[in-house]
Amino acid sequence: MNGRFTALIHQPFVRFAVSGGIAAATNILSRLALSQITSYSVAIVLAYLIGMTTAYVLMKIFVFEQSGRRVHSEYVRFGLVNLVALAQVWGVSVVLARFVFPAISFETHAETVAHIIGVLSPIATSYFMHKHFTFAGGA
Repeated sequence: MNGRFTALIHQPFVRFAVSGGIAAATNILSRLALSQITSYSVAIVLAYLIGMTTAYVLMKIFVFEQSGRRVHSEYVRFGLVNLVALAQVWGVSVVLARFVFPAISFETHAETVAHIIGVLSPIATSYFMHKHFTFAGGA
C-alpha cells in the first residue's frame, strides 16, 4: 500500500489535485467568512483571490518544475489562467444557487453546495493551462 501511495503522489496531476483541494478549501472557508460581511457574489470573487494565491504557492513548490521566469511573470500568467477559471467558478456557482437549485427546490446549504461545485468545475482545464502556459519553461 505504501508503494502505491508513493507512486500516486509522484504523479503531477495528483499533486495538482491535492494542492488545488487545499486551495479550494481555503477558497470555500474564506467565502463562508466573507459572506458574513459582504454579498455572496462579492464574497465568491474575494475568496477566489485568496484561494488563487494559496494555489500558486502550493503549485510552485509541489507540482510544477521551475519555469525560469520571475515570480512576478509566473504570477501574472497564473492570474490570467485563473481569470478564465474565475469566470467559470462564478458562473457555475451563481447559476446553480440563483436559478437551478430554486427551480428544483434544493434549499439545504444551496449557496455552499453551488460554490463547491463551482470551485471544482475548472480542474482539468486549469491543470493543462498551468502546465503549458503558467509554468512552461522559457524565460
